[in-house]
Order: sequence, then C-alpha cells, then structure tokens
Amino acid sequence: MIPSAPTLPAARPGTHTAPAGAPTVAVSPTARLDYLDATRAFALLLGVVFHASLSFMPYFMFWAVQDVSTGALVADFFLVSHSFRMELFFLLAGFFSHGLLQRQGPGAFLRSRVVRLGGPFIAGWFLLRPLLVSGWIMGGASMHGPYSFWAGIRAGFATLGQLPEGLFTGTHLWFLYYLLLVTGLVLGLRVTVLAGTRACGGEPAVARLRSRLDTAAGWLARSGWSWPLLVLPTAAALWGMRFWGMDTPDQSLRPHLPVLVVYGGFFALGWMFARRPETIGAFGRITATRLLLLAAGLVATLKLSGIQTDPGHSYFTAAHVGFVLGYALLMWTLVALTLGVFRHFCARPRPVIRYLADSSYWMYLVHLPVVVWLQVAVAEVPLHWSLKLAFVSGATIALALLTYDLFVRSTRLGQILNGRRRDRVLSLGAVTRKQEAH
Repeated sequence: MIPSAPTLPAARPGTHTAPAGAPTVAVSPTARLDYLDATRAFALLLGVVFHASLSFMPYFMFWAVQDVSTGALVADFFLVSHSFRMELFFLLAGFFSHGLLQRQGPGAFLRSRVVRLGGPFIAGWFLLRPLLVSGWIMGGASMHGPYSFWAGIRAGFATLGQLPEGLFTGTHLWFLYYLLLVTGLVLGLRVTVLAGTRACGGEPAVARLRSRLDTAAGWLARSGWSWPLLVLPTAAALWGMRFWGMDTPDQSLRPHLPVLVVYGGFFALGWMFARRPETIGAFGRITATRLLLLAAGLVATLKLSGIQTDPGHSYFTAAHVGFVLGYALLMWTLVALTLGVFRHFCARPRPVIRYLADSSYWMYLVHLPVVVWLQVAVAEVPLHWSLKLAFVSGATIALALLTYDLFVRSTRLGQILNGRRRDRVLSLGAVTRKQEAH
C-alpha cells in the first residue's frame, strides 16, 4: 500500500524553520520522517475503532447489529473521525507515492502499485467479502436467539455463487480501488503536462514549471490565506455527496466523482509536498489560529448535523451550506493538526511505532470481519458501550497483530504488502528460526 516513510533528499538551506517548542529534525540524505510512520498507523488504526463503534450508534446504521447499549458520544465520534481519517491517509499516500516513484522509476512504480494495491483488492475481496456477509447473517440470526458461527461462515461463502452480481463491491477495500484510480489519474496528468511543457519550451520550461509547483506547495503549506483555497472547493465537493459529510463509495465500481475529487485533492497535495518534504512539516504546524478554526468547524458540524434528517426544516438549505463549510474546515484542520501532533511527539525513531506502521496495512485489510463477529457476540451483553467498544477494538487489533507477526511479517505476503520481509518479534517466531538454523 503506502511504503514506510521515505529516505529524503537534503533540504535546501533556510527552507524550513521548526515552530517554537517542536523537536528539531534534521533532514539529511538518509533521514526518515518517523512521525509520518506514526501518523499512518494512527489513521488506519482509527479506522478499526471507527468500524468497531458502528454497532453502538444511538440510531440504526444498517449495520450487522445494533448493541443494547448505545451512546450519543459515539455519534459525535463517528462524525468527527469520518471527517478526516481517510483524507489523512490519502495525503500520506500521495506523499509516499511520489518518493517511491523517484526511487523506483515509472515502470517499477506501476508494477508495485498493481501488486500492493490491486492484488489485495482482488484477492482480498474473494476472502473478506464472504466473511463480512457471514457477520451480517449472524447479526440477523442473533435477533431471533442463539446463532451458529460456522453456519454463518458457510452461508457467507455460499454467496459467492451469486457472482458476478456485486463483484468487487460491498467491502471496506474500496479505498484500494480509489487509490489505484487516483494514482493513475495523477500519473496520467503528470505525463501529459510534462510532455506538453517539454514540447513547448524544452527542459528549461519543465524546470520553471516544477519551480512554480514547489512555490505553490510551499505557499499552501505556510500561508494562512491558503485555507479558503483548500476549504471552499472541498465544501463544493461535499455538496455533491448523497449524504451530509463524506460518502462511502463501496456499492459500485463506477467512480463517485465528489469522493474522487476530495481524495484525489489530498493525494495530489501530498504528492506536491513530497517534492520539498519540509513543506509537510510546515503544513502540520500547530498554531492558535488553527485551533480556533478547528473549534469553529467542530461546533458548526456537530450543531448542524441533526438537521440532515429534517428536510422540512425552514432553514434546511442554509444549514446544509453551513454544514459543508464547517465539515470542510474540520477536515482540513484535523488533517493538518494531526500531522503536527505526531511531528511533535513522534519525531524520533521508535521500534514500536515502526512495527505498528508496518503492520497497519495488514490490520486494516483483515479487521472488519473480526470486528463484526465480535460486535454480534457482545451485542446482548449487559455492559456499558464504552467497555464493549474497548474490547472489540482491542481484541481485533491484538488478533490482527498476532496473525501479522506469525504469518505475514517475515513471509512473501509481508514482502508484497510492505515491500520487503522483516524479522518476527514474537518468541514463537524466534524459536522457530532457531530450530530451522539447527
């Protein structure tokens, strides 16, 4: 998917000054932006908790099951986390993809995208879609009394007999499909623009174009006046969504244009930042103004979201306008400030963070069936939703980490997902390797 934080070229003198109180991070020819590893792991792990929360929503979400314990805070968490987690992911994906292209060249880069994105999307669908369907079957059966786990699994795989109906839709793997689409569009645009510029003015014209793009990226990262340029087009795209907020385009392979515009914009911005890596640090700086903007976006989003279900409201259209503006502001401030928080606290290399970053792709791929099974299992347990949410999230992450270390990290699958094999860390793996050595 997205490789580890790249090795970066040396920064130009004077191109970046760390904000007061931020740790000093030297960008050298062998530097690695470790905080981006931490941010990537956070974005994907937040997705696990996000999905784990859906059964505890205070209103029915057409999810596999609704728990007997629900909470209004879960709805607020849903709204806020959904506003920025995938946008942050696509920004980082664009940043890392540019570095990968520079290191590998176009041919190897395209092959790696097909293998690391297309492979899991296709192969994962045939395994994970039946497992997900089994969770819905178990959820439906649980409403009428005890249910059989294995009967649900068998019924889930039986739905493959309905193919080609619903092929490659209906799972959380849609993000891989959109990442492939966005990558192809950005590469196509890059080739077209460079060829046209080169044909008109030769290499000097290409150099001028690249310099202007670098200047634009720096301005977007540093200037307060760039925020309207980021927020307003995003709000316009949000207006075209089926629901208020970001739609989840998992029901069709036909590209959802407003979603493609939003995620493509974040990917393209990350791509631009990667040309001068110091700009992503400037974009993520934490300031009082940005905190105030975050508060304004948060209040507008939470206060106006309830009107969505009341189309007869006398101020419905005005509320919708205010919501998309607030939601777009919330989206951009949370993406930027999340980068800033991890840059402040995770600037130094930490083995645990790198391990979580390496495992996060696998965890996100496999988490959803486990989440749904556990949600169904605890739905009738008379405990507070917060305890059950912690259990579902923690147990899913623990199981995903265990399978990653035992069956992925040091195997061919780990090489496909992460670019290379890495040593296991569990003692069982160490014992196995010692036995093999003898």
